[in-house]
Order: sequence, then structure tokens, then C-alpha cells
Amino acid sequence: MTSKILDKFLTENIADLKEKGLYNEIDTVEGANGPKIEIEGKELINLSSNNYLGLATDERLKEVAKEAVESHGVGAGAVRTINGTLDLHVELEKRIAEFKGTEAAISFQSGFNCNMAAISAVMDRDDAILSDALNHASIIDGCRLSRAKIIPFEHSNMDDLRAKAKEAVESGKYNKVMVITDGVFSMDGDIAKLPEIVEIAEEFDLITYVDDAHGSGVLGKGAGTVKHFGLQDKIDFQMGTLSKAIGVIGGYVAGKSKLIDWLKVRSRPFLFSTAVTPADAVASTKAIERLMESSDLVDKLWENGDYLKKGLKELGFDIGESETPITPCIIGDENASQKFSKRLFEEGVYAKAIVFPTVPRGTGRVRNMPTAAHTKEMLDEALAIYEKIGKEMNII
Repeated sequence: MTSKILDKFLTENIADLKEKGLYNEIDTVEGANGPKIEIEGKELINLSSNNYLGLATDERLKEVAKEAVESHGVGAGAVRTINGTLDLHVELEKRIAEFKGTEAAISFQSGFNCNMAAISAVMDRDDAILSDALNHASIIDGCRLSRAKIIPFEHSNMDDLRAKAKEAVESGKYNKVMVITDGVFSMDGDIAKLPEIVEIAEEFDLITYVDDAHGSGVLGKGAGTVKHFGLQDKIDFQMGTLSKAIGVIGGYVAGKSKLIDWLKVRSRPFLFSTAVTPADAVASTKAIERLMESSDLVDKLWENGDYLKKGLKELGFDIGESETPITPCIIGDENASQKFSKRLFEEGVYAKAIVFPTVPRGTGRVRNMPTAAHTKEMLDEALAIYEKIGKEMNII
């Protein structure tokens, strides 16, 4: 017999989410996640993937992954600290450090794991963390896990950051104070003000942490937001994922050798979770080498991003303040956002509605992510569909 209390809780709360337009329906992609996808037998132009550079389906990455399965098997077989560290993991970390311009790097099973691991390995209940109000959920959870005092500052408001940094440091309550921010904010597409953040950090001796999940492979000729601003020697933690622009799975932290040594002995996901597969490790290495060889995929991503952004803006959609290829169409009402996304699906475009709690209430939107793999014809077709539905729903 199952719990009646649990059943009542689930029934009532799921119904409430559906009524408010906050219930997320999960779709199953039948096949590869490329510029076009198939769902329920229907072909759709895919504008919801984080496969920014199209590397998730790259033939060279698939080939080296197959070779790794043959030479190293399908799994690492253990946690990294026992005998799950393969030569492929070591090579990956060398390439990441080279790519990010740091002394060393450590790889994890996911970007979420990185933030859970790295923040709590350095910060504790006697410390404080200054966190941008729009930071990713994994940053928030990593901060909570550390048990440090979390002090939010207004999104990209440097006056607020400086005032709160001054107050925290001069209070004498904390042993260490960290400032943490996304490099690129994934729902709005704006870029963190890293030069100003570094200036404030140097003034108050703050530890600096940048989550560059959506900046790596996009800014700085692919090397990320920190490289974009030329601040590799000023940021203590460069965190990123291997699952977005890199196209595979996993995450990493890059920084000074001493920091990486500490994370290897004190970050819990590294200590207690089996390493990523040989195929994932070698495919990620190949993707990073591809980006180090040429910026052509990054250039194509920006070309397509600018094209879609210009088209949507000319049609009259509110695309916010995006500074990157991430292009939101901000609608506001959650139910209207869900309806707009469903109509796009019906007409042949897959662009997912994003609502609370991923974004603040009343800022529902459809998030568009053109990739390097899209053609102009695909984007033109998507724009025509946007125009049709925007007029139909009186959004434009």
C-alpha cells in the first residue's frame, strides 16, 4: 500500500502546476539531436538544443568514441581516486587547461556536479558567497551545500556588488568571501561584467568563480568568457561543461595547480562517483582540439545567431538584451508562452517555453538557440512560422 498523503500531495500540486502553465511536458527525440529533429514522427526545425556548434553529431567525434570503446571499454570501472582515472581522462584535462589558459584542470561527470563539488570544497559555514541574482540553479545549490552565507546581489549591478562586498569583508564575520557569476546567462543571453567584477574582487580580496557553461565554445574564439576579456590570470575558478558547445557530457574546473590538487582530494563527486566513460572523455578531447585548431564553427554560430536575432527583432518580438546567440522571445504570461511554443511545434519549429522557476514569474518566454549546424533556409522557415503565429496570437 502506497502513502495516501504522498498521493494527495502529488495530485494536487501537479494539477496546480498545469493550471498555472508551469507544468513541463517532456518530449522524446527520435534520433540524433541535430539542427532538425523528429518527435512523434514529425520533423521539426530544432531551436532548443544547447548543441551550439553541432558537435554532438560530428563524424570525427563519433569515430574516436568508437575507437575508445574498443580500446578502453564502455565504462571507467571505478571512481577517479581508486583506479578510474584512465589515460584518456588525463589527456582531456591537459587539453582543457591548455584551452582555458590555466595551469591545470579537473573533469567531472556533469556541469551541475562541478558546482556542487567545487564550491563546497573551498567554502564553508564560516564564509560568505556573493551570488548574482540570476545565477544558474546548480550554482545556487552548490552554494547551499557549502553552508556558507549566501548574499545575492542584483543582476549585473556592480554598485550593489561593491556595496555588499564591502559590507561582508568589513563585517569581520567571514574567513573567506567569494563572488560567483555565470559567464553568459542562459535564459537572457547577456554577458557578465567580468572586468568590473575582477576590479571589485581585487579591491576586497574576493575569490572569483565563473560558471562558463554557456560561454565556452561561444565567446573568446571558443575559449570562453574569461578569455574574451583576457582575464585568465585573474579568475580563480573557471568552470564549464562538456555537454553544450563541446557536444558530449561532463564538466570541468580550470585554475591554478594548487586549486586542482585540492579539488582532487576534497570535491565529493570526484571522490564518490564513477568517472565519465572512455568514449565521452576522448570525444570531448577531440572537440576541444577541433576548437583550438579553428574558429570556423564559432564564427558560423555567431553568423546564424545574428541572423535569427535580426529577423525576430524586425518582426516585432521582444528579444530582451541578449549579447550572444541565445535569443529569447519574451512573452510574459506563462500560459501564453506555453501556447506559443505548442503552436510553433504544430507548424514545424521546436522552441521550448521557459517559465518559472527557470525564469522569474511573469517573464515567460520561448528560448531560441540557433547553432552552427543550421542553414539560412532553416532559419528563414522558422522566421516565417514565428511571424504567422505572432500575428495569430497578437504578440507582434
